[in-house]
Amino acid sequence: MKRHVRGIARDALAFILEASASALPTEFAGLLEARDGVITDILILPGTESSERSAWVKLYMLPNMPIVGSVHSHPTSNPRPSQADLGFFARTGNCHIIAAYPFDERSWRCYDASGRERELSVMDVDVEDYSGDDTGGDHL
Repeated sequence: MKRHVRGIARDALAFILEASASALPTEFAGLLEARDGVITDILILPGTESSERSAWVKLYMLPNMPIVGSVHSHPTSNPRPSQADLGFFARTGNCHIIAAYPFDERSWRCYDASGRERELSVMDVDVEDYSGDDTGGDHL
């Protein structure tokens, strides 16, 4: 089953945009974790590799925990998923963020597992004190 994601914490999005800018000229990549339908954490798996054209996440390094999707950056201004991105999306949840240059609040997009753009609200929640209930609802 898939977990419903209704938004992303503003702090989590800020981390994604800053990490993407810091990774230039290579791509940044990670996996997304949500609490009560809100993306609050970005997991960076050991062994993740990146280049100027792609990033490789070693899914076998994922601990036994549910993820809702993935995140990666494009060092160009094009936030659309490639064919390789679509193949990865299909294996890692239903919420996939691509952050594109210049890595600001207007240069990212969210896609479902099929590569269709989807809405993802940016939410003002305190990630440190967030007490969303992660035990209810559907899990991956």
